[in-house]
Amino acid sequence: MPGRFINTPEDRAATSCREMPKLKTKSGAKKRFKLTATGKIKAGVAGKRHRLISHNSKYIRQNRGTKVMSESDSKIIKTYIPYGLS
Repeated sequence: MPGRFINTPEDRAATSCREMPKLKTKSGAKKRFKLTATGKIKAGVAGKRHRLISHNSKYIRQNRGTKVMSESDSKIIKTYIPYGLS
């Protein structure tokens, strides 16, 4: 059976036109964003890692947790996660 692993041009043409290739999710996007039940995108607020002594307590308190991204940013981010986030 030496010839059973040889692909003919007809075999390759048949397999290539069956399905579109899968789209990859950006690995940075799946680490940073979450989808809400209504389809909006949540992300952590910037400015919470270091140099917090120089900020007042109101700034630190308001930047806790996550915020919902704006519509213009959400359109860009949704292109990075074509199948949503699981």
